[in-house]
Amino acid sequence: MEVNVEAGKEGSGAARRRVIVTGASGFIGKHMVERLQIEGYQVVILDVVPPKEEHRALWCEASIMDAAVLERVFAKVQPRYVIHLAAYASMEAKSLDEFRVNTEGTRILLEAIKQCSSVERVIVTSSQHVRRPGTPPAKSDQDYVPHAFYGESKVITEQNTRAAGLKCCWTIVRPTTVWGPFQPPMADGVWKVLKKGLYLHPANDPVMRSYGYVKNVVWQMERLLQAPVEKVNGRVFYVGDCNMRQYDWINDFARALTGKDVKTVPLGVIRGLSLLGDGLRSVGLRFPIYRSRFYNLISPNPVPIEPTLELLGTPPYTMEQGIGETIKWLESYYRLAGKG
Repeated sequence: MEVNVEAGKEGSGAARRRVIVTGASGFIGKHMVERLQIEGYQVVILDVVPPKEEHRALWCEASIMDAAVLERVFAKVQPRYVIHLAAYASMEAKSLDEFRVNTEGTRILLEAIKQCSSVERVIVTSSQHVRRPGTPPAKSDQDYVPHAFYGESKVITEQNTRAAGLKCCWTIVRPTTVWGPFQPPMADGVWKVLKKGLYLHPANDPVMRSYGYVKNVVWQMERLLQAPVEKVNGRVFYVGDCNMRQYDWINDFARALTGKDVKTVPLGVIRGLSLLGDGLRSVGLRFPIYRSRFYNLISPNPVPIEPTLELLGTPPYTMEQGIGETIKWLESYYRLAGKG
């Protein structure tokens, strides 16, 4: 285990804003580290996976499942802030046991935080999937209707946070559908299909969702670190952009990638294709649409994003800016990978 905390001398502005970010080698984490560096924080990345080359000097190879290692890291770094992003995410998992890093790992991390007197603020990342798409508005932050085992694991993440007895200020964030540069799953999925002109969307689609451009999401999370304690301590905030029509998000990307509107077909056609997809998947063949994805497509999932926007203000990046930066990255990604 090697921890680099040399970037800020004790008493300097950087040292006073020292932050540990778990899981920072991932998609949101990469952007989170960049935002924190812009804002003058001294960052230590705690992850089992090496980050991008430009962040390698900030990396401590460590697992949140290892209590002894966490104790040593926190004792050496003495962070003022902790942003917990480390997680396993899958909607295809077969059991809750696959998500021990989300459940047990979060509990172990919270105990390490509790033992470190320097920590003043903690942000714990949950998910919008603690509530299944299509369910009525929640009566409270703890009105859970988890979506799949992943959503259930994030419910436990939140419950562990509430039960930890942290002496510092803690806040839970629930990212919505986060998108942007350096996200291969969407690049190899919906964006690739759109680019090839093969994507079919339900006609007259009324579904509302919240999407979050990744640079807006990390901007919101950093702002929560600096918000008045009395406004964020023990509270839950969705992070993302405003609720919008699913069709509008898809269509804006279709226009950017192809210069044309997305193709639409009657809902029954997509339903039929989803049944075909289930059959093909049962014999080991891949198909872009299947029943669970179909039901996700037709289920509205607006979130109560208004408290976040009221507290933090309008995020700095517009939809057009986010799409422009994403398309620029996609061009490079497809060229280097020989795809698209």
